Amino acid sequence: MILVGGEALFDLVYDGDENLQGHPGGAAFTTARTIGRLGQPVAYLGRLSTDRFGIRLERMLVADGVRLDAVVRTDEPTTLAMAELDETGSAGYRFYERATSAPGLTPEAALAALPPAVAILHVGTLGLTLEPMATALEAVVEELSGHALVMVDPNVRPWVIADAETYRSRLQRVLGRSDVVKVSEEDLAWLEPERSAADAARMLLQGGPRVVLLTRGAEGVQVLTSAGDVPVPAPEVEVVDTIGAGDAFGGGFLAWWRARGLGREQLDDQSLVVAAASFGALVAARTVARAGASPPYLHEVAPADDV
Repeated sequence: MILVGGEALFDLVYDGDENLQGHPGGAAFTTARTIGRLGQPVAYLGRLSTDRFGIRLERMLVADGVRLDAVVRTDEPTTLAMAELDETGSAGYRFYERATSAPGLTPEAALAALPPAVAILHVGTLGLTLEPMATALEAVVEELSGHALVMVDPNVRPWVIADAETYRSRLQRVLGRSDVVKVSEEDLAWLEPERSAADAARMLLQGGPRVVLLTRGAEGVQVLTSAGDVPVPAPEVEVVDTIGAGDAFGGGFLAWWRARGLGREQLDDQSLVVAAASFGALVAARTVARAGASPPYLHEVAPADDV
């Protein structure tokens, strides 16, 4: 199966017109739901609160076919994120995470909760930022790397990073054990401010991963492998908001890969990687065309690509 580790939370979206709407979210939560909606076996690894928000998150995961074998439950309240949209529909975030559900995942609990037969692992975002969850997911990466395909999406949130040096060191270790890295231009602008996004992405290939997927918003995705760079255009769509777009892309990529029974060895086939990235871009486009982090179901994308 595919295991997705990280945060599940609620996005409170402020649209600038005195309207505040709650949307279930979190990078790992959205990635897992994407994979489940696309019909692939997936489990979520993380903490869920027993409060009303947490119960709703759990029910939504189950409704989308996500297994809860690796869920750790807590009485601490659900983590919240305040999202403010600009005129383009892009979201800026403030997180309310202290003494809440998501960050409290410990290494001991995470390793004890690991399900058997994990073929693919996905981690990133707040999961590699907030403690002790960050240490817990690094331990999971160490446990599974080398036999499971490991995909990492840093999705850097600078305003949440308390210790930049510690974060960079952990990220370097995790990326060194990864097979696929999905990274945005904004991520690279923070990680490597002295280099262009393209140069910074190529440098990542030297540190361990075999594939780097550089997302560029409306300009699509750049697929980087040892065989070279291949651009993948983004489908044209009317954007409602961009919440969950990157997570839907990553989930779409892995769903396509898993549906074909592919593993780590096939990552050297650039044509397969490009095809998976193209499908991920389609899944992301369907997601940004509606409010909140609501990825598409299989029937909404299957006509374009039989997953």
